Amino acid sequence: MSNQSENNDLKRGLKVRHINMIAIGGAIGTGLFVATGGSLSEAGPGGALVAYAGIGVMVFFLMTSLGEMSTYMPVTGSFQTYATKFVDPALGFALGWNYWYNWAITVACELEAAAIVIKYWLPDTNSLIWSVLFLAILFLLNYFSVGAYGESEFWFAGIKVITIIVFLIVGILVILGILGGQSPGVENWVKGDAPFPGGFAAIISIFMIAGFSFQGTELIGVAAGEVKDPEKSIPRAIKTVFFRIILFYIGAIIVIGFLIPYNDPNLLQSGVENIAVSPFTLVFKRAGIAAAASIMNAVILTSVLSCGNSGMYASTRMLYSLAVEGKAPKIFRRVNKRGVPVPALIITAVIGMAAFLGSMVGEGTVYLWLVNGSGVAGFIAWLGIAISHYRFRKAFVAQGHSLNELKYKAKLFPLGPILAMTLCIIIVVGQFFVYDDFSFMGFMVAYVGAIGFLLLWFGYKLIKKTRVVKLEEADFSQGFAKEKE
Repeated sequence: MSNQSENNDLKRGLKVRHINMIAIGGAIGTGLFVATGGSLSEAGPGGALVAYAGIGVMVFFLMTSLGEMSTYMPVTGSFQTYATKFVDPALGFALGWNYWYNWAITVACELEAAAIVIKYWLPDTNSLIWSVLFLAILFLLNYFSVGAYGESEFWFAGIKVITIIVFLIVGILVILGILGGQSPGVENWVKGDAPFPGGFAAIISIFMIAGFSFQGTELIGVAAGEVKDPEKSIPRAIKTVFFRIILFYIGAIIVIGFLIPYNDPNLLQSGVENIAVSPFTLVFKRAGIAAAASIMNAVILTSVLSCGNSGMYASTRMLYSLAVEGKAPKIFRRVNKRGVPVPALIITAVIGMAAFLGSMVGEGTVYLWLVNGSGVAGFIAWLGIAISHYRFRKAFVAQGHSLNELKYKAKLFPLGPILAMTLCIIIVVGQFFVYDDFSFMGFMVAYVGAIGFLLLWFGYKLIKKTRVVKLEEADFSQGFAKEKE
């Protein structure tokens, strides 16, 4: 059965420029504008550069893996559907619900972050009012149509891209001594124990932060079911987006490394609660831009809203695909005349708001556990992509298909997915050691998300008695994987 007949409830309303910016917007946010400060402080400029470059290589292979599958089989369920078809329906079930949960909780996190950012300008206002307002905005942007979501994300991401380009230009001018007084030269890269003050252990710990920063690039796959002409637009997006993201991250780290010493105490204070010491703000101030903090606060607000916007979209579409495949209640596969799965959108918004309200009750213990639970969800999703692509290609060949049938082929198979799998496993396992709390509670904080994922996987497997899909029986039909009655 064709993909069009299976997926005709959703509208292909996303253009090439939308899908490009959705991927860029998903990967560029507070992880770049804020978290790079802590990364430089812990691992030094050299260590941060190695960590982000290493994760960048992994993300490249993941994007090409996802691109190969999404171009051949562009469905909204993305890696959840691919895992069901090529690995095990139980894995698809667990990946889908894990991903929905991750982004639903992300919406709650962004509501809290947006309220914090607003307090920079309006310190005496009620956070709840702003969070409700922002949730309403995100809901409406996703409610009207997929085109409205794509257009809003295009402009949200556009603001971030312009900011980074300006930052890189200004930073280079400061490094050369054209702005901000005397050039610092290479002093911050060579003095003391720079550029690797924390050694190998610090680089490993930054791997986790870098991984979180890059999460969101997989949105290309989730959006594939609503992209116009996916055979052309998805490969184009992957080729252009990845190198732009790498340029932005690596370029920003190099500029910050030149201009701010890794042991600058300001870097440890950087966060959405303290925009004034964001490494971006510090560089702009050094260049003589007086309103740097306010400018970066506005940019970070758009980043927060962009991430929340993407979270609302991704979790809604994943829940819709789960319902279509019989892995979620049927009500969530209903769409309105504009092709928007409204029931899935409503429950995602409700869960996001409920989680946010949980942060305001008592000490927010429940909320913290929810956030901890989503901590490794992105890495698990990436692991699922790598495993699914490995099996996809093996099954494709086993069933007599020629690789020439693929409109887009992933690079360096099978090295790419194997490398991605290995790094994802190392990062997930390494969480316990990064937190540096070897108590039982520390173990639970580090792995509660992974434990929840395994319970979903094996629970579904026991109840439905699923088995690993044989390569010769893998389903290459261009549509969703239907749950057998």
